[in-house]
Amino acid sequence: MSRIGKKPIDVPNGVEIKIAGSTVTVKGPKGTLTRSFNPDLTLKLENNQLLVERPSDHRTHRALHGTTRSLLANMVEGVTNGFSKTLELKGVGYRANKRGKQLVLNLGYSHPVEYTQPEGIEIEVPNQTQIIVKGIDKHLVGQVAANIRSYREPEPYKGKGIKYSDEVVRRKEGKTGKK
Repeated sequence: MSRIGKKPIDVPNGVEIKIAGSTVTVKGPKGTLTRSFNPDLTLKLENNQLLVERPSDHRTHRALHGTTRSLLANMVEGVTNGFSKTLELKGVGYRANKRGKQLVLNLGYSHPVEYTQPEGIEIEVPNQTQIIVKGIDKHLVGQVAANIRSYREPEPYKGKGIKYSDEVVRRKEGKTGKK
């Protein structure tokens, strides 16, 4: 039995879950998320707890059991608290600005990089070297943060680039002079 898959998901007050076949809609104070799951798995809502059950111990059912439970838990977490990722800019002249729905990045290129904020995501720039990506969909928050980071990934010699706030950039030693 999957250890993660058999754990029930506690549904907090203020969160409404509707199960229609294999489609689940989670509505909470921060918004609404809808997702379709494999129809083989059984989803039950009992006593403010959401349970995921699989029909057999077949390999695909075992693989989907824990994944489905984790995705549902992330949906419940997202509509109650939301998710966020913080990015930091390191480098001389590297800075970020917010212009309406556009994120304007100066990253040492000959032109500023403009990134349009997608629907369902909020991008904040508290200072010129910090970007905060917020939203209720964990996958979308992570993907937007990864897209922004891909414009200038951190390099190992000077550590310049866009990195996650909790990321550690392994530094390399540069060239050594001839002795």
